[in-house]
Amino acid sequence: MARETSPREPLGVGGIATAEEGLVMLDGPDGVAVAMTPEAAESTGRSLIAAAEEAANQRGAEAHPS
Repeated sequence: MARETSPREPLGVGGIATAEEGLVMLDGPDGVAVAMTPEAAESTGRSLIAAAEEAANQRGAEAHPS
């Protein structure tokens, strides 16, 4: 049975990206699937990395408040 999550509960497992017929397919948890052009996938990847770095920095700041 699939694990039920609330919309605000963060997932700890990343999606899997594959290339198929000139498109990038992103398969995520709970049956989520997205097809993107290579350009959209590159932009999404850059945005995800930037957001992940910012979120990690925020966690660090919360652990060591001024």
